[in-house]
Formats: sequence, C-alpha cells, structure tokens
Amino acid sequence: MLKRVGAVLAVLFLLPYPASAFAQEPDAAMLTAIDRIFDEWRVEAHVPGLVYGIVKDGRVIAIKGHGIQDLESRRPVDADTRFRIASMSKAFTALAVLKLRDEGKLSLDALAETYVPEMRGWTYPTKDSPRIRVRDLLNHDAGFVTDDPWGDRQQPMSEAAFTAMLRAGVPFARAPGLTMEYSNFGYATLGLIITRVSGKRYQDFIRDSFFMPLGMTSTSYDISRSPVDRRALGYRWQDEIWLREPDMADGVFGAMGGVETTAKDYARWIAFLLSAWPARDDPDTGPVARATVREIAEGSNFVQTAMRAPAIGGMPCRQAIAYGMGWRVVDDCDLGHALVHAGGYPGYGSNVLLLPANGLAIFAFTNKTYSGPSVPVFRTALALHAANLLSPRVIPVSKAVADGYAIAKTIWAAGDVAIAQDSLAMNFLLDHDLAHRKTELAEVRTEVGLCPATEPVVAESALAATFIWTCERGRLKGSLLLAPTQKLELQALGFEAVKP
Repeated sequence: MLKRVGAVLAVLFLLPYPASAFAQEPDAAMLTAIDRIFDEWRVEAHVPGLVYGIVKDGRVIAIKGHGIQDLESRRPVDADTRFRIASMSKAFTALAVLKLRDEGKLSLDALAETYVPEMRGWTYPTKDSPRIRVRDLLNHDAGFVTDDPWGDRQQPMSEAAFTAMLRAGVPFARAPGLTMEYSNFGYATLGLIITRVSGKRYQDFIRDSFFMPLGMTSTSYDISRSPVDRRALGYRWQDEIWLREPDMADGVFGAMGGVETTAKDYARWIAFLLSAWPARDDPDTGPVARATVREIAEGSNFVQTAMRAPAIGGMPCRQAIAYGMGWRVVDDCDLGHALVHAGGYPGYGSNVLLLPANGLAIFAFTNKTYSGPSVPVFRTALALHAANLLSPRVIPVSKAVADGYAIAKTIWAAGDVAIAQDSLAMNFLLDHDLAHRKTELAEVRTEVGLCPATEPVVAESALAATFIWTCERGRLKGSLLLAPTQKLELQALGFEAVKP
C-alpha cells in the first residue's frame, strides 16, 4: 500500500514486526530538516543524484530522491531509481552463507578449501599459519590484503578466471586469524562457495533466497537487463566536471559488490533484517530464521576504536568497531549498538545504518564514485536522537521479574530483607549481612519518606529490572537481579535515593 505524505513517500509492508514506534512521529519540520541534510550534502559533495530512506519497524517513514539519474536525460531520482550499492551487497552474501549453514550444507568452521579445492596448494605466510576457515572469510580475518580499490574493478571477472587465480595462490598480508582486514577477494570466494554448495549460480541463489521472497522485484546483479530509463548512471567528479564511469558487467566478484537495487526494494530488505530483533516467540516467517539474522551482529572480536567523523557533528565520540558478518558492528556514544556498512564503487557510493534496539534504519544511495553518504546518514540519526524521537523497543516484563518486583516492594515496606529470606539467593547475605542491609535501608527510607511504589518495573532482561519511585521527599531508584536458579531468588537488590 502506498500513500503520499507531502513530498515523502510512505510504504507499509505487510510483514510481522514487534510493536514499537518513535517516541512520537517526526513532524513535517523534522522531515524537512532531514531532507535538507541530504540535499545540502549532495550539492556540496558534487553528487548528481541521491535517494535516501528511513525505515521504522517495517514502515517507511521517508523515501526521497534528489538530483538526476543521468546527465543525458536528466530524469529526476525517485524511489524506483536503480543504484548499484557496492559493498552493501556483502550483507546478502553473508546471510546466504548462514542460510546454507542452517540447511546443513556447510560449516562455518570448516576449512574454505573443503568447498574450494583450488585453495589446497596455497603457501601460507608462516609455518604456523592456520588454514583459512569459512568463518575467516566472513569476518575478514583470513590474512588477505585490503583490496579497495583493486577489488572494485574485478566485478566482471569470470568464474574460470577466478578459479585460475585461486589455483595459483595469492600473497598474504599476514597469517590468518590475527586481525580484521577488509577483503573483497574474500567475499568473492564466499560467492564461489555459495555456488558450489547450493548447486546454483551465486546470483540465482541470492535471487531465489532473498530478492523474490521479499518482493524485491527491481533488484538484480545484471545491469545489462535493467530498464535504461530507471538506472542511475555512475559518474566521477574530476577537473570540476562529471565524467561517466564505465559500467561493469555482472561477474564472480558480484558477491562482494554487485547488487543494483531501488530505495523501495532495499527498504524491504532492511525491514526484514530489523524484524529479527528482539528475540521472541512469534512464528518465523522470513527467508531465514530470526536467530540466524541476529548472528550478523556478532563481531569477530578484533575490536578497534575510532573517533566518529567530526563532519557528522555532535559531541566528540570514540566508537568501538568490530566486523560481524557482512556488517560493521559499532558501539556509538549517542546511538548505542549499531550495524553499519558503506559501499564504494566506480560511479556509486552508499551507506546504511541499522539501530536494532530501536527498530530503525537509515540508508542512502548516490551515483558518484566513492561518494559514501555516511555523513548525512549519521547526521539524520543524531538529529532524531537529539529530538528525543528514538525510543528503544520495550522488553516485556517476565513473570520472574514481576514476582521479583513484588518481593522488592515487600522488603521496602518492611524495612528489612529478613522478611523475604526464603527468596534470597545463597550469596545475598554473604555479600552484605542482614544488619548492614537493614541499617542502609533505614537510611534511604528516612531520606525519601513514604513511597507509594505504584510505578511499573522496567525490564532489562527476563531476569533483571530497574524501577524509579516518586516518594514523599524525592525519588528512589531501585534495581533487582535474579539468580540463575529454578526457584525464584534475588541475587542482588538495590535502593538508592536520587540526588537532585
């Protein structure tokens, strides 16, 4: 179903998503401000055309195009314009590998040469080097050299030429398993594994596994079959003019960067990914299980830190970054847990940001060489955050938490943990004895006065929660943590007066 809200296209997808929403819907002024962020950046970056989208819990909040698809026809960019998204394609490759793992057709911990025998004769950089596993290719820690921009130009390579290259062996930057180093070559190898394990050409397997089930009918790898009037042609900015980049045909390196898609189609893809959070009891209805989708966010443990780009704005922020499976996993000072990926390619640039805890995604595509729009994407997320328009998905209160909260209220009313001694874990009084707990509880009760304690508890998990009470002489903050025992027992309980 489509509806037009001002100049912004809203698309509703009939897919199951957990209930949550913006704290309040972005109003017209906020949407106008976001639109300005993207268009001003496009002009300053000399980008011919750009489209961006914002998705929240399966619903498109905004899709908007700016500029032109190509310099000849000067058709305006819109939600149906096809862009190559470069390395954002890796997310499809990674999830396809996990899908085949789920089907019992491959193992992430198997040696890659199990599926690509051409790798068996390789000379590794040291005598103690471990041989490359499938997992190492996913996480970019196979020891290959960073190959941007070399890999970007290998898109048309045939499978025969690629297997010949594999058979001859490649030089290593370092031994496998030592650190994360981004490798397009590694993801092209994963594409070959998918072909051989699935029995289908890589591109056909992705189409049948994801594009078609999700209704992504305008998404493919072979640009020669794309409608000419819907394609954003690629350009580079050189000597103060735009120069046309040559199109690259579909080939074996498509697994690292060959997807061509529209904003409408891509919104379906990220809406599906976001629907994997939170974990819940609903039936799995997607192309792969929700638990499998959540694996993409598991970093490879080679965590690095970097300052967030100053051009994005906001307070200085040092981010922790690891590489999951087709996604960079980021801990951001303002936005928290995020999945991000850029795409850089001759003639194109793209960027996507997923906030799983908020059910939110922002993405943008452009048709200028390596013009990754990470700045406007992050600026938009920070603008929504600053306006208090992001709300985390609410964790349901489990029966255990509800019962633990009732015990906490009983202890508070009595002024003594002894009243609930049968509900205390064995560590509770060993960590802090009965007498001291009673004294400290009395001090807090004296400070805040009477507390009706009618406020709801806020779950942090199925076994932990916090609560804030408005009391006679101020506010009280509490927390409870249940023990990992079959019988409901408190392993920790805290009451603290909130200082003004």
